Amino acid sequence: MLFWVFLVGGLTARYAAGLRVLGGALLLCVPLIDVVLLAATVISIRDGAEPTVWHGLSAAYLSMTVVYGHRIVRWADAKFARRHGASAAPPRPTLHGRAAVVDAWRSWFRFLLAYVMSVALIYGLVVLAGGLDRGAPLLVWLNPLTKVLLYSLIWPVVITIWPGKAPEPASDEAAGAG
Repeated sequence: MLFWVFLVGGLTARYAAGLRVLGGALLLCVPLIDVVLLAATVISIRDGAEPTVWHGLSAAYLSMTVVYGHRIVRWADAKFARRHGASAAPPRPTLHGRAAVVDAWRSWFRFLLAYVMSVALIYGLVVLAGGLDRGAPLLVWLNPLTKVLLYSLIWPVVITIWPGKAPEPASDEAAGAG
C-alpha cells in the first residue's frame, strides 16, 4: 500500500504541484519501502510472533515489487508526464513475429524471477520461524504463486506457436476510397 502512496504522491508532487525535488525525494522512498517491509517481517518473526499468512504475503509482495517496481514507476511516470503535458505519447509498439515471441518469454521469465525470489524468501522465513512445524502458514502462498506461474506459461507457448503476422500496409486503393 505504501508503495502506491509514495508513487502517486511523488508523481503528483513532481507534475501536478511542480515540486520536482519533493517528488524526486518521495519517489526515492519507493524502494526503501521494500527494505522496511522485509525488516518488519523479519523482526516480527524473530521476536517470536506466530508466523501467519500475512508474513508470507509480505515475502511474495516484496519479490513482486523488486522485480516489477522499477517498470511500474517508469510506466506511471510516463503516464503522469503525458497527462500534465511534460511529454508526448510514444508510439505504441505492435509486436508480431519474433518480437512478440521474445516479449512473451521475457515477460514470463520476469515472473519466474519474482516466483523464485518469493519461494526463497518464504523458505527463509520458515527457517527463521523455527522450521516447518511453526512456519507452515507461510507456505500457503506457494500454491497460488505456483498456479500463476504455470498458467502464465500458456501465453508464451501460444505466442511461440502462433506469433502473428505483420499488419498489411495500407494500399493506395484503400487510401483513395476514404
